[in-house]
Amino acid sequence: YFYLLTLAYNPLHCLSSFYISASSQNNPESGWEAKAVLFFKEQLKDKEAHTSVPSLNDVPLHYLKPNSLVRFRCLIQDMFDPEFYMGAYETVDPSTKARVLRCGKYKDVTECGVDLNSRNTVTAERQTFYCVPIPGENPWVKEISFSQARVVPSTSYVPSRQKRSYEEDDDMDTQPQKQREPHTGMSCFHTEPHGNGDCKRQETEAPSSQTTSASHLDLNFPLPGEKGPSCLVKVYEDWDSFKLNDTLEVYGILSVSPALSALAEEKDASSSLLDPAECMETAEEQRVHSPPASLVPRLHMIYAKPLPHCNPLLPSAALEDNKKQSNEFLSSTLSEMASVRTELLAYLTHVLLGDALAAEYLILHLISSVYARRDVLPLGKFTLNVSGCPTVASYTERLYQIIQQLVPCSYRLSMSLQNMNQLRLVPKKDYVANRLVSGALQLARNTSLFLDETQLEQGQLDTTGVRNITALGNLISWQKVDYDFNYHQMEFPCNINVLIASEGRSLLPSDCQVHLQPQVAPPQMEEYLSAIHMHPQASSQLNKFRLYLSLARTLDYSISDEVTKAVEDDFVDMRKDDPQSISAEDFHRLLVVARLLSLSLGQTSLSRDSWMRAKHIETLRRSRTEQQQQCVNGNEP
Repeated sequence: YFYLLTLAYNPLHCLSSFYISASSQNNPESGWEAKAVLFFKEQLKDKEAHTSVPSLNDVPLHYLKPNSLVRFRCLIQDMFDPEFYMGAYETVDPSTKARVLRCGKYKDVTECGVDLNSRNTVTAERQTFYCVPIPGENPWVKEISFSQARVVPSTSYVPSRQKRSYEEDDDMDTQPQKQREPHTGMSCFHTEPHGNGDCKRQETEAPSSQTTSASHLDLNFPLPGEKGPSCLVKVYEDWDSFKLNDTLEVYGILSVSPALSALAEEKDASSSLLDPAECMETAEEQRVHSPPASLVPRLHMIYAKPLPHCNPLLPSAALEDNKKQSNEFLSSTLSEMASVRTELLAYLTHVLLGDALAAEYLILHLISSVYARRDVLPLGKFTLNVSGCPTVASYTERLYQIIQQLVPCSYRLSMSLQNMNQLRLVPKKDYVANRLVSGALQLARNTSLFLDETQLEQGQLDTTGVRNITALGNLISWQKVDYDFNYHQMEFPCNINVLIASEGRSLLPSDCQVHLQPQVAPPQMEEYLSAIHMHPQASSQLNKFRLYLSLARTLDYSISDEVTKAVEDDFVDMRKDDPQSISAEDFHRLLVVARLLSLSLGQTSLSRDSWMRAKHIETLRRSRTEQQQQCVNGNEP
């Protein structure tokens, strides 16, 4: 544990030792980077690693030591153009004229005394990702993640609260140098002699000043009201393996040197003197791509692991690597799934005003996920329209608050006329700033999107409103969002669980509609809902539900040849009795319901009992929907 803390405190020293070892053998191209990354991966597999390395999601930036190892749970919001940097350079001691070959990897700032004419200078390329905290991550995820981490950063690094200006800092440096290699983004600043990479110019802003500055800087979060740091993640290897909107946990070296801000200002000032036609970057692009490091820190990626889910209660990748432990966990959890499902069904029945059938379908919806694509058709999606929602007592808002307590990531979109006409749902390319401006549909996989259609009112949708409704329809039907690149649109596949709450049948498409039949009289509804709100489930019970929903979504599923033939024969028999009774679309929905029903019971293959149960609840749902349509068509006053 203490070794991990040491490694986290000064990772550059460890990386430097790999480089020096390779250089001493006169073979700097010996693959030292791969060896170093492998070393870090092995160390971070330790069960203590997750708690030893501080997280940017949990710890305020001003409490983290510059050039230390940190982790960041994030979504790739944008990918900038590759940049050049000094991969290796030679420094010359002014007094002794001694030359030292140094590594420029995993740093933004070089040592002083760089010989720009050295033959040993190596220019290398790296990619930059703009990463934001996972959109819509719910408070319970943050709380559990924070409680699991036992790093106390203030004991290892306490920042000075008094901030010096850059000018005062310049006067204090004995050898102020500002040489810079053209187009590399690297600056030469004097660093401390013991080689841990700490720059004398340390960022010491208090949080209050950070908040004030952040209000003037658009951090490009997809969802309104989001908080947390965004990061420029520098990627050195295999950047083609990452895609836009991937969710990752990045382990890397934190860089918050004020030199970056000074360089950006210097660049801005010099570009204003040049002819705009000669400038490679616009002023707007410079502001976006070189924001203050105190607000948008740089993170030099050592390695990143994909996050298949965002639930901190589910085993980490370290446990998943250990097949024995993973199988033990899985078998013990699967055996309890049926009983947890019964408890969750009772709870959701209570929340859905006593409607057990709607609660069944809500469980199936919450564990649904796109598991494959056949041409353009996404398989596994299950968009649910809960119609008949009461408009009294802010019911839909309270229903969303319950779902928010169960799923890791969610967002409620109130479909008021104002929101539809004003919100930016689809990300759009800004060619002036050369960045992708985020939209509310730029979400992580398996995010629960709650569309509140009860907020609709009469009025006219403008061009933006029509575009937003179209985008929601495409998301539901095809699980894709068409990003706006001005001259063309680009499809980005997604995996979003969409739940539509409405009074009548939704205006939007859905895979399944269930009409709510409240067992609570309207006069008692306010009191009933207040009781649910005032007496929430115990956290231990909620944790069981959270683990259950996330685990059911990850299970594999199959159908044996025997059951496949029985299902096909069943379909033929149903069509024989009444050809109009079940269409191909109905049969497809029935197969999806049967799959989700099996998984909800912890069964990884379809049984005859689950098939019969799926047919039963589908019959009840269709009967209820037909009765409701008859009422709407005027058969009742």
